[in-house]
Amino acid sequence: MPSIIIVLVILVVLVFIALIKTIQVIPQASAAIVERFGRYTRTLNAGLNIVVPFIDSIRNRIDLREQVVPFPPQPVITQDNLVVNIDTVIYYQVTDARAATYEVASYIQAIEQLTVTTLRNIIGGMDLERTLTSREEINAALRGVLDEATGKWGIRVNRVELKAIEPPTSIQDSMEKQMRADRDKRAAILTAEGIRQSQILTAEGEKQSAILRAEGEAKAAALRAEGEAQAIRTVFESIHAGDPDQKLLSYQYLQMLPKIAEGDANKLWIVPSEIGDALKGLSGAFGNLGPGAPGFDTGGSGGKVGTVKEQRQSPSLD
Repeated sequence: MPSIIIVLVILVVLVFIALIKTIQVIPQASAAIVERFGRYTRTLNAGLNIVVPFIDSIRNRIDLREQVVPFPPQPVITQDNLVVNIDTVIYYQVTDARAATYEVASYIQAIEQLTVTTLRNIIGGMDLERTLTSREEINAALRGVLDEATGKWGIRVNRVELKAIEPPTSIQDSMEKQMRADRDKRAAILTAEGIRQSQILTAEGEKQSAILRAEGEAKAAALRAEGEAQAIRTVFESIHAGDPDQKLLSYQYLQMLPKIAEGDANKLWIVPSEIGDALKGLSGAFGNLGPGAPGFDTGGSGGKVGTVKEQRQSPSLD
């Protein structure tokens, strides 16, 4: 009896193991390679799959999602014999699980080595400056080569990115000095342009100001001249309208004589010949004044010159 129980237990265990071997659940976006006696039979897709236990075996489970693989920095020599370290990132996806399993031993390692060799070929035809400024060109060329080479492995390379391009330290220092010099040059040029523009604007402003000031002075002079002319016309018209006699004109004439001698620098002044006529006109009003008054000589028609001595004396009337 106990032996029968042991046999039943063994049978149950075998049946359980057989069920486990028979039913295979494959996750979404995954695939499994089935071999029968070591030979490829079929590829299991996502879902519930039935295999023959103890005859069929699962060789490999492959993730069909897009994968991201960063590769360590690789030293690459440029066309101008400079060594740069380049980090790359590969975005790939398995499209054929069978080919990825049987066409290449390790597709990750194969992609890495292919990336390194292709990158060296591409960078070897570029100088350092072009290498630093042609990331898109390098990415496109690298992706084209990798996609073509990995197609037979059941791999599709979607993107290739250069994470970093690191030139030697000495080259980095030289590039920094060059960029600093370029920035200083641009700053000096901008400063000079600003000063030049400021001077131009200042000169233009001064020019406009001078023009406006000159126009204002011209208009003011014209207005003053017009006002003086109007004043002269008004005085002239007033004099003629008032019809002044000879006595009034003679008196006004004598009142202007002291102004002729004003100023400390006046050492010489001229008595015109008309002074005699003025004195004659006032002789009736002032009996002590006449043509023979002291200090005056009315004989000449061209006037007479009187000289002021050390202290200037203004003409006085007694």
